[in-house]
Amino acid sequence: MIDLRSDTVTRPTEAMRSAMARAEVGDDVFGEDPTVRRLEEQVAGLFGHQAALFTPTGSMANVLAVRTLVGAGEEVLCESSAHIARAELGAHAAYTGLTMRTWTAERGRVDLPSIQRLYAPDMGPFFVPTRAVSVENTHNFAGGAVQPIEDLQALREWATSAGTRIHVDGARIWNAHVATGTPLGDYGAVADVLAVCLSKGLGAPVGSLLVGSEDAIAESRVWRKRMGGGMRQVGILAAAGLHALDHHLERLADDHANARLLAEACGVDPETVDTNIVVVPHEDPQSFVAAAREADVLVAAVGPAAVRLVTHLDISRDDAERAAKVLGGLPT
Repeated sequence: MIDLRSDTVTRPTEAMRSAMARAEVGDDVFGEDPTVRRLEEQVAGLFGHQAALFTPTGSMANVLAVRTLVGAGEEVLCESSAHIARAELGAHAAYTGLTMRTWTAERGRVDLPSIQRLYAPDMGPFFVPTRAVSVENTHNFAGGAVQPIEDLQALREWATSAGTRIHVDGARIWNAHVATGTPLGDYGAVADVLAVCLSKGLGAPVGSLLVGSEDAIAESRVWRKRMGGGMRQVGILAAAGLHALDHHLERLADDHANARLLAEACGVDPETVDTNIVVVPHEDPQSFVAAAREADVLVAAVGPAAVRLVTHLDISRDDAERAAKVLGGLPT
């Protein structure tokens, strides 16, 4: 099977398994795991922030990040197809009591005029105040679209003047960095807090990090434990993340090239494919998924009229070419 359902399906390479086996460990709840500390310090430094916190999942990292900015009865603004709104099972409302309002933009883009129209300042005990804007980069359900750094910087400038703050869901920010050459520090400068994932394009088996100020991370460490996310000798997993950062970052360009190959085969303009995700419009996604499976290619329906293909570490160029031949022969 050629598995294009997600970049979360990767398996650790032998070199990564070896790094995990050699990892020096300690009790992370006590802050005594040296490998975790090294990972947190490295990732915080990459984005120009003071500190970071290792979490088991990206959803937990996002919930922890947003709650450092937005309290109960306050709101975060995000794009209508954002992961925090569509794919985290209402966790933000369930855990913190916040509310969301959304704008809708082509390819999930930052739309500053729409954000400015939605923004609600604190007007006393009558209206819900806007405390943060959340931006997803790359944008999953918009087909791995990259947010232009100029748009993010304009949002940062306005947010600072308005007295509101910014969360970046950077689950695949590594892809944005490789696709555009934008330094990770530039992306970090836009955000008050951001969440980044190791278990998607980078190929680690598990793990994400919340990145922000020392105060935000100290507060989130308590909340991580409160939510059941305190981990013990977790350096075994952190070592996978360190190996991924050292060895799997620049190769994301291969995934992007393979995605464009698949897009062209499926009748999608490859110029619209920024990174490693291809969304194929289809009037009957389930039939497309079933037909592809019959030909040993796994893809996923992501709505009533769309199929998603995702390239990753375990998809070689040969795999991509074989999948392109299969998918290009299916009815669209």
